[in-house]
Amino acid sequence: MMQAGMDVPPAHAGLAAMLARIHALSFPPAHRWDVAAMTTLLGMAGVSVLVADAAEGQDSAGFIMARTLFDEAEILTFAVVPAARRQGLGRDLLERCVRQVAGTGATTLFLEVADDNRPAMTLYHAAGFTQVGLRRNYYPDGADACVMLRKL
Repeated sequence: MMQAGMDVPPAHAGLAAMLARIHALSFPPAHRWDVAAMTTLLGMAGVSVLVADAAEGQDSAGFIMARTLFDEAEILTFAVVPAARRQGLGRDLLERCVRQVAGTGATTLFLEVADDNRPAMTLYHAAGFTQVGLRRNYYPDGADACVMLRKL
């Protein structure tokens, strides 16, 4: 797996474009983040991204992006393309992310997930996350988000 972290240049157009392509394949239109959004996120302090291995000349099948500030971390976005799901890729990325943010000194890891995304909810529960809140109408399409937490 390729790993990029806080040393990723904010204007790393190739990485931002790849992340946006993966995101577009992984989410419905109202939930997709474009190249500009990815570039902005990559330029923020404390942001790291883990990208799954890809075949030569191919985009990766998934990535996870997190932000760590002091003793808290948050998964900003997490995408696995449909063709690569249910093969352990998401579980692997999530486990690596947990280890990475814990290694920075974070003691808690948060995320928001659409409350109707059962496969993601199952993955997060299996990884030790618990629901600690609900954000009504959080997503552009009106879907609610479950706020989940894992102690590290």
